[in-house]
Amino acid sequence: METSQKKLPPIDAAGQKHVLKGMTLEELQAWCTERGQTRFRGTQLFEWMYRHQVTETAAMTNISERFREYLRENCILTTLKLQKVSRSDQGTTQKLLLTTDDGLHLEAVSMLEENRHTVCLSSQIGCNVDCDFCATGSMGFLRNLSVGEIIDQLIAVYRLTEVPVTNIVFMGMGEPFLNYDRVLTAADIFHHRQGFDLGATRITISTSGILPGIKRFIREKRRYKLAVSLNATTEAIRTRIMPVNHTWSIDQIFAELRLYKSDSQRKIMFEYILMKDINDSPEDALRLVSMIKDFDCKLNIIPYNETDGRYQRPDEEVIEKFLEVLYNRRGNIQILVRWSKGQDIAAACGQLAVLNG
Repeated sequence: METSQKKLPPIDAAGQKHVLKGMTLEELQAWCTERGQTRFRGTQLFEWMYRHQVTETAAMTNISERFREYLRENCILTTLKLQKVSRSDQGTTQKLLLTTDDGLHLEAVSMLEENRHTVCLSSQIGCNVDCDFCATGSMGFLRNLSVGEIIDQLIAVYRLTEVPVTNIVFMGMGEPFLNYDRVLTAADIFHHRQGFDLGATRITISTSGILPGIKRFIREKRRYKLAVSLNATTEAIRTRIMPVNHTWSIDQIFAELRLYKSDSQRKIMFEYILMKDINDSPEDALRLVSMIKDFDCKLNIIPYNETDGRYQRPDEEVIEKFLEVLYNRRGNIQILVRWSKGQDIAAACGQLAVLNG
């Protein structure tokens, strides 16, 4: 039986509403009990927001009308507005332009391929890692996304298509490990059986090499997949194109990754963006294999998606030679070549960037 509801003011004297989107199951249960409701009411809210992706209280039919009215007057159930959808010529990739409540813009991408529907999520608005080849870095850094804003990107995709989402990758705008707590909380909600119920191995978190985040991810024994953007085989080249290497070198990153306990479903993924005359020589290929051969890993080769013209994609014959060396020396390394989708709508890897302010 439902207890009587307390009459509570908004969250502060200025009338700011409670943002429920992004709360965990435990947080919603505590929030409800503080308002004279049962813990089960928090469970219902969790399921309505995440399993059913409901944003209108009227649809919450198993919650009392009185409490629905309280939610309607005092709470926020959605954090983003969909502004624009761009579709690739092939029709398999869609880029979503979304706006936050404070008027900032971000992008997410939906990609269809055979039996997979992968959603690429952003973790920040802009990025301060400043990789020289990435369009997002040109935006600078504005702020981290909230848990709710990360989740609402996925919900926007759910509302856009009836094709079930099979995979999530945190490879959009921003550096996920510089927004660690919120990214991992969102991932936990995606994985939660009463939330989106996505398998842990269907969620991949990519990092440019933020060593404290890598250490914490390993120490916490997270079951999500880990991807590391390598993009160079020497310290000098990586420092040139990825300033983060000034702080955490390749050697430091690899020393920590050796502590990562992978399995057949959760191999480390190394990402390597091929750029003309930067990192595309046969010697680079040989060094790359040598660097990662002792890891149980996957290698994701990404021919560069051009943005401002400063960097270019290697010629086809150069790419083929690079791959030939890899395949001949790979041993047990699983090699994937990602011919990025959505280049015609600037939705491919490294192309996400929007104008804010």
